[in-house]
Amino acid sequence: MSEHNGLTQKFTTLEEAVKKFIKSGSIVAIGGFTVSRNPMALAYEIIRQGIRDLHIVCHSHGQALDVLIGAGCVKRLEIAYGGNGRYAPTCVRFRKAIERGEIEFEDYSNYQMSLRFLAGALGIPFIPTKSGLGSDILTKEGFSPQTRREKNVARKKLVVLQNPFTEEEDPIVLLPALTPDVTILHAQYVGEDGTVRIKGLTFADIEQAKAANAVIVTCEEIVSRAFIRSDPDQNCLPPFFVDAIVKVPYGAHPTACFGFYDYDPKHLNYYRKVAEDDTEFKKYLDEWVYGLSSHTQYLEKVGIQTLIKLKASPVTGYAIGLERK
Repeated sequence: MSEHNGLTQKFTTLEEAVKKFIKSGSIVAIGGFTVSRNPMALAYEIIRQGIRDLHIVCHSHGQALDVLIGAGCVKRLEIAYGGNGRYAPTCVRFRKAIERGEIEFEDYSNYQMSLRFLAGALGIPFIPTKSGLGSDILTKEGFSPQTRREKNVARKKLVVLQNPFTEEEDPIVLLPALTPDVTILHAQYVGEDGTVRIKGLTFADIEQAKAANAVIVTCEEIVSRAFIRSDPDQNCLPPFFVDAIVKVPYGAHPTACFGFYDYDPKHLNYYRKVAEDDTEFKKYLDEWVYGLSSHTQYLEKVGIQTLIKLKASPVTGYAIGLERK
């Protein structure tokens, strides 16, 4: 009975999940990639709750990261890439924040960030790789010596040393592990037993979840144990890895959720324009985040006709014929 009650308590609301697990100053890993499966509903709730000074870690990201930075929630960032594809090859508020020196920023390659999360998931302090040799990633640091002395920040960006198992010249790069306080993800399905199933590309989501101290998952559907036990090879995370589960249909909008809906070209184009101007971006936050008290209100604002246009084909997993300009 106690185990059942514990599982039941994991099913919660956006407000309670954020309030319980994300504090100002937390290290937060964000699941998804550019315009695919961003945990947008969680990002909006973080902004509404006024959480600040977040240390964000992602292997690559897009819309959720950009909105959080633009809203002033982010103090520090470790990432490989921030962009919204054709709609913003480099995310606008992300770029502005770095150009203005508003956030601390450390860059790695996509592969290096994935390896760092893998090291965290394996419980090892660092991981060796050949990735980055010959590049400026090894020679240029974004964090100051003062930042390096802070708790939960790696004392060095990386270390290059000689392979100790050979006498020949063989440099190896050691990357520090990442262990976020919390990872936030959006998935297609969560079983009533708490099992998470992500359809399509998982990016670094699984490693990010396993490396974190806590995991919040929003999802399109809560499904039966019978459903989640069919095709068990499709499941990604067992219940004991997940600390909070919230059913949030269209919780990734305006990004895509494979098999359910496509990204919203109209909204992403609009966002790119308003994000270029500080005053217009503030109006955007007032209209699309602060001015809406619930995700239901958000979907009402998006509009049923737009949601219908974005609905994915069950065959391809994306919206056929969607105007993407």
